[in-house]
Amino acid sequence: MTIDWTHFTPWTALIGGMLIGLAASLFILLSGRIAGISGIVGGLLRPARGDVAWRLLFLAGIVLVPFAWSLVATLPAVRIDAGATTLLLAGLLVGIGTRYGAGCTSGHGVCGVARLSPRSLVATATFVAAGFVTVWLLCHAFA
Repeated sequence: MTIDWTHFTPWTALIGGMLIGLAASLFILLSGRIAGISGIVGGLLRPARGDVAWRLLFLAGIVLVPFAWSLVATLPAVRIDAGATTLLLAGLLVGIGTRYGAGCTSGHGVCGVARLSPRSLVATATFVAAGFVTVWLLCHAFA
């Protein structure tokens, strides 16, 4: 694996991370809810009365912001090195993992760790460890 240092963008990454943190903080302060994507999407599958609009707006923002950003900056090229079967299997495993883990990386990693939730600290450590093991296996054991 190599890093393309000519396209490394630490300042935009830092600003993006700060905006995510600010948005998650404002979301919990103003609504009392965790900004975990799996929980927000899951709430649409069994919606409570008056609970659909904010969820749809939240998801619309996630989809529409890259288009808005493309008006002021060039978006990086999207390159996917996996086939459709691999992507479907990966999506299925992520979905199963978010159900077993009672949340996703955004809910646990951003919001839960910030609240020092023990469950989120363990879940985030597990996500990171699984990522390390997966990369090692793909780059060294199965290469």
